[in-house]
Amino acid sequence: MIKHIVLWELEDKTQADANAAKMKERLEALVGQTPGLLSAHVSRSFAGYDVALIAELESREVLEAYQNFPPHVEIKKWVGSIAKNRTFCDFEC
Repeated sequence: MIKHIVLWELEDKTQADANAAKMKERLEALVGQTPGLLSAHVSRSFAGYDVALIAELESREVLEAYQNFPPHVEIKKWVGSIAKNRTFCDFEC
């Protein structure tokens, strides 16, 4: 199993709560439509970065496919337009 963790700092702090809620809705909805995506949890942070994603995927191959899965690519483009900074970590469990 792969854990995929992404942290974002959002550009517009006045819209952070609304944008985080939309990110949560859109990213968590990928579970069940993305092959091999076992879970996705998005939360608003209270310290450090503004939003965190913790996703579990079946394998490295699934993670690679997820990165190019069209609905995920669409979400990444939108998030990229509202985020000032992003970091991530992927690891096997």
